[in-house]
Amino acid sequence: MWAGRAMVGAMRADNSPGPLPSGVEVAEVNRGTWADLERLFQARGGPKSCWCMVWRATPAESRHTDGASRQAALRSRVAAGVPVGLLAYLDGEPMAWCSVAPRPAYRRLGGPEDPDLDPSRVWSIVCFFVARGARGHGLMRHLLDSAIACARRQGAAVVEAYPVDPDSPSYRFMGFVPVFEAAGFTEVGRAGIRRHVMRLTMGPDPGR
Repeated sequence: MWAGRAMVGAMRADNSPGPLPSGVEVAEVNRGTWADLERLFQARGGPKSCWCMVWRATPAESRHTDGASRQAALRSRVAAGVPVGLLAYLDGEPMAWCSVAPRPAYRRLGGPEDPDLDPSRVWSIVCFFVARGARGHGLMRHLLDSAIACARRQGAAVVEAYPVDPDSPSYRFMGFVPVFEAAGFTEVGRAGIRRHVMRLTMGPDPGR
């Protein structure tokens, strides 16, 4: 049986739960919401060529760069119950996406390695997409807050991200440094010449 839409709460910069604004819902991508992800990605301007597989592809998958192969690769993960990310809905329509998953689900993302930190307890945020018609509603920040809440619920000790400066000519899909700073992330290193490696350490769960 395919799972249905399970709503994900948001989390403010101080790690306290916060309500989503009226008309906005956020849900994990699973077998029940996969069709919504397809609709968003395949719409005009959507990421239907990459299917957010750039950082996920295994060496074998990297040989297949067409959209259909990447779509099938992401769908196989969803069908297997592997966390891949979140969808934001605006008035019931899927309008934005955030890729968030345990760091081992991705290939090497760069940044410092901490031997005392269990990689399975580090969740990485690597991509955002907001449909053109939904921009200006703050969906990226709502997705970021919800991604933090999702990672916490799954036992993450740290949430890691790789944003760029607002004037960066590339990697803009990974988000912007000021947004993560406002959410409480701090820089711990660099990945390449443009990506800042930023982390948020999970404090005590305010719901307990």
